[in-house]
Amino acid sequence: MILTEKETTALRDLQTQEKSCITKYEKYAAQAKDTELQSLFRTLQQDEQKHYQSIGQALHGNVPDCDCNDSQGKNYAPKGTYKDGANAADKEHDCFLATDCIGTEKLVSGEYNTNVFSCDNSGLRKLLADIQIEEQNHAEMLYKYKQVNAMS
Repeated sequence: MILTEKETTALRDLQTQEKSCITKYEKYAAQAKDTELQSLFRTLQQDEQKHYQSIGQALHGNVPDCDCNDSQGKNYAPKGTYKDGANAADKEHDCFLATDCIGTEKLVSGEYNTNVFSCDNSGLRKLLADIQIEEQNHAEMLYKYKQVNAMS
């Protein structure tokens, strides 16, 4: 597959976003106080790494297969750590991290939504749409974490 200049630029921009997300989740996993949130951040970091690699493959002309995973967010059921009101400072800290990441996921999802229309190749559009769904799943997972911990 030969990419247009517009597709190449869009993919490079998206790959930069994914690299930023990988770094953010790595740092936030180290900063989070709750082991449940640490685990969630590590999971999201791995997902973002897969997105980065998929875009890298596309930049080299090979569009990977998509699974259109739309159940990861729906099926996520975190345990609550901060239910009893204890550890207020830790809760506030972790709430900030989760809220910040929800904002990031919204931004990145929007970028995929916009850039999918920059692509002529249907396989490439499918890949970007699939990653967008996964970004939405990430935001849902973070929101569920906040809900179970009375942060929302």
